[in-house]
Amino acid sequence: MDDASPAFVPPARVGQIAIPVGDIDRAVSFYADTLGLRLQFRAPPGLAFFDCGGVRLMLTGAAPGETPAGAGIIYYVVTDLPVAYTALCDRGVRFVDTPHRVARLPDHELWMAFCRDSEENLLALMSEVRPGTKV
Repeated sequence: MDDASPAFVPPARVGQIAIPVGDIDRAVSFYADTLGLRLQFRAPPGLAFFDCGGVRLMLTGAAPGETPAGAGIIYYVVTDLPVAYTALCDRGVRFVDTPHRVARLPDHELWMAFCRDSEENLLALMSEVRPGTKV
């Protein structure tokens, strides 16, 4: 190995996440109108890009033979999980559970609720609750 080689610098953040979808227009409506993310742009052949706190989400058609719901889970951070849960329920989002504590850590509790997007991908809302904060 060459000693003059630059040192490896690990990735500092996530730049983009691809979410496979079956119906791009229906998914764009869900992510923009229901979830409230900002649509950055659309591009051929059926791509849509959203901003979520500096991370770009790319909606793309599922590859041949794949099902869209086979994607991993994206955990969206919200400041007030009960408020987000209620607002999204009112918008017709189908939750698979209610907000619940998943971990008690030394300086906060981690709370989550899981739901499905318009394409049946599993999503999670998460909130770090500090001591003295009501959930």
